Amino acid sequence: MSTRFVTIDRQTPMLMPPDLRSWVGEDDLVHFVLEAVETVPLSRFGVNCRGSGSEQYPPRMMLALVIYYYANGIFGSRRIERATYRDVAVRYLATPGRAAVSTYV
Repeated sequence: MSTRFVTIDRQTPMLMPPDLRSWVGEDDLVHFVLEAVETVPLSRFGVNCRGSGSEQYPPRMMLALVIYYYANGIFGSRRIERATYRDVAVRYLATPGRAAVSTYV
């Protein structure tokens, strides 16, 4: 059965700034975290394969979000969610999934 995930397209430019990638430095930790999380097999995550319910946020994106903030010393789910509105690197990492952070962390 196919899994239904919310589409995360990091290649789509935004209006302000014109392109988020230009605001995230090449040496930013977010790039390392995204690369590392992509190596984790999808089978390691609990995924609703039945296709019922709402679309799920990609588990790799949620894991990358948690790892990124833990590496930056932010541990509480509400603090992480609040920080997603200020941190450009996380907007690049998690767009458009910011609103659901406290539910899953």
